[in-house]
Amino acid sequence: MEFLRLRRERVYDPILRLLHAWNALLVVLLLLSSQVAKQLVFDGEAAALWRIHLWLGYLLFIGLVARFAWGVVGPDHARWAALWQPAAWLDALRQRSFFSVPSGIGHHPQASLIYLIFYGVVWAMAITGLALAAIDQGLGPLYEALGHDYQHKSLFSTPHDWLEELVLAFVAVHLIALVLHERRHGIPLAQGMVSGYQYRKENEQ
Repeated sequence: MEFLRLRRERVYDPILRLLHAWNALLVVLLLLSSQVAKQLVFDGEAAALWRIHLWLGYLLFIGLVARFAWGVVGPDHARWAALWQPAAWLDALRQRSFFSVPSGIGHHPQASLIYLIFYGVVWAMAITGLALAAIDQGLGPLYEALGHDYQHKSLFSTPHDWLEELVLAFVAVHLIALVLHERRHGIPLAQGMVSGYQYRKENEQ
């Protein structure tokens, strides 16, 4: 019956939701293709899967550029300023409260720090991925600088692999947090980027 005491408000615009779906899907597909390709013996199937991985990476790069631009020119809740909440981060640190009840409208202030870090990690993965595409496959915008430069491959492959582990961890924690917010706090969050509506308790301002 807690759900009946919730109010809803339209928060996330269609372009933000589309970009979120685009980038989230591509991140998952990139993770899957990478994990599967690493298990294969390097043959035609593995090479084809790495080529698919490369093109998925190009599509993600486009999505990241679009999200960055929309964070500059989009509506309030899509802007990067909405994720910049240092006061909330310091308050959470002082109170040692890192999983508070969602309040207010927009992105969770405490989680916004993780979102910003995540975007930084994914950008770093995209750049190192473009470098590896130039080195391993002789493709992409970095070919002139790094084409088939195997001598420096480890400079990009090692951080790319480490960053992949961070992205895997973020995806898992993000999904778990969505479930826990709904079960512990009685507030549905997962549908926000689908419908555009956020739900909050009626007595909140």
